[in-house]
Order: sequence, then C-alpha cells, then structure tokens
Amino acid sequence: MLSGKKKFQILAAFATLLLFAAGVACNGFFVDPVLTSVTVGPTATINQGGTVQESAVGSYNDGSTKSLTNVQWSSDTESVATVSTAGLVTGVSPGSATITGASGTVSGTATITVSLSNVTGITISPTTATALLNGGTANFTAFATVSGSPPQDVSETATWSLSNSTDFSITQGVSPAVVTVQSTATLGETVTVTATYLSGTTNFIANAKLTVN
Repeated sequence: MLSGKKKFQILAAFATLLLFAAGVACNGFFVDPVLTSVTVGPTATINQGGTVQESAVGSYNDGSTKSLTNVQWSSDTESVATVSTAGLVTGVSPGSATITGASGTVSGTATITVSLSNVTGITISPTTATALLNGGTANFTAFATVSGSPPQDVSETATWSLSNSTDFSITQGVSPAVVTVQSTATLGETVTVTATYLSGTTNFIANAKLTVN
C-alpha cells in the first residue's frame, strides 16, 4: 500500500503534467513571434554632402515591436544618395532616392530628397501662362540660383502648391510641373502657382500666375 505522502506526491506530479500538457496544447512550445512588417525612417530632405541616420522598427504577429539591428540597407539611386551598412544616408546629387531596410524577406522604405547646396534663390519659368477651359494645361519649371553656377532645374524636388486646388491641379515630382484646369474653373479665372525649395534650413519660394482663357 502506498503511503498518504507518496500518494500526494504522485497526484501532484500528475497534476503538473496535466497543466503542462494543457499549456502546450494552447500555446505550443514557446514559438518566437514572426516579423510581419518593417517601418523605416525618417523621410527627410538633406543637402548634397549632408547625412541622415535611418532606423528600422519591426512589427510582429503577436502585436509587439522592437528596433532592428541586423538590417540590410540599400538605395535605389546611388547617384542621388548612398546608404552605409549601418543605415547612414549621404546626399550625393539633387534628386530623390528610396532607401530600403530589410530583415530577411520583410522590408520597409523611406524617401530621401537631396537638395542643392549654396542656393541663393529660385525662379519659375514662365512667370505668367494661360490655359484653356475644361482640361487645358500649362507647364512650369523651377530653377534654383546657385553661387558660382548657372541656374539648375529643381522642379522634381520642389514642392508645388496652388492658391486654388479646387479648380486647378498640379503634378509633383516631375519636370516640368503641369497645372491642369478642372471643369469647375471659369473663363478669366486666375491661380497662383507656388514652388518651394528647401536648401539647408531655408525655404526658397517663387510664384507664377496662370489665367484661364
């Protein structure tokens, strides 16, 4: 006959095994969370020769997030911006580049815009233009004035805006920028076209005018 103490020990061991089995059935054997997405940042504008440090944050299927250290970095346009193995981006020439940070097969991206250095001002050409009703268009080009160099086309990296975005629309990221007259515009209506260009810590601004005819 088993003693009462021995019976208690057996029952306790059996109960522990049952609890363990139930835990395994519900949760598995402590499976590591799976990486589902990568967020890369910051998206930034830097000067030629300037740098910005990128970082990557991973999101997992259990809802957790953490900073990633083992990241493979790449730039889709190294003539515009390069990126080191540690995620340090360096501006090479004016334009935009997509920086990718990958962990295994999961990746994220950020856009880096590289601006000209030594900019003293910008202009828009032409300063006045006309376009027809109902879908007429007009082209505008932004030029940066740079110390010691001829004006350079910065239309692709300038930020374009309109004084009226209901009756008119404008493209971004192309040269020249194209303003389109919407069907709601009226004959004789005018709109101010603005180009903003960031160089260093200064925003340079130029304006032009479009009239519907």
